[in-house]
Amino acid sequence: MIERILGEITSKMQKTIDVLNRDLATVRTGRATPALVEHIKVDYHGIPTPLNQLASISVPEAKMILIQPWDRSCIRNIEKAILTSDLGFNPVNDGNVIRIIVPPLTEERRKELIKVVRKRVEDARIALRNVRREAIEHLRDAERNKEISQDQYTRASEQIQKLTESFMEKINNIGQAKETEILEI
Repeated sequence: MIERILGEITSKMQKTIDVLNRDLATVRTGRATPALVEHIKVDYHGIPTPLNQLASISVPEAKMILIQPWDRSCIRNIEKAILTSDLGFNPVNDGNVIRIIVPPLTEERRKELIKVVRKRVEDARIALRNVRREAIEHLRDAERNKEISQDQYTRASEQIQKLTESFMEKINNIGQAKETEILEI
């Protein structure tokens, strides 16, 4: 039973890390990456569709994103979606492809982005604490129902705490790395 609970929380904590990594990939730094634009919703025949399902997104240069729509008729909608997103990009549409030059970040924008990163990191920490609390409640219930002994409960609680601390350290390292990336000029 204890192994099952430990396995479940390890899996949930890893999912939290995965979600954090995916969220932070969309936070703009000074570099061009496809992740910056791939989830922008584009109106495609009245249906909001992620950009990566409508076009090929590549990064031919460090500061440029190239978007090649598979259906040329939606190129105007893609351009409009990029303009209305909060990324601050000005797409250049030549009729066949859209080029986005990623401008350097201003100091003010860097500070805003660091706040966003810190909030997402804190949300991930809260999610980890909730997973830990849930697991300890399961153990407490099992102990009350005499399914496990007091010693087993104590040992399992310590294991859960160590696991939580190791995942917290991973989250802190991910957040620190992203902040460093944002501050690079």
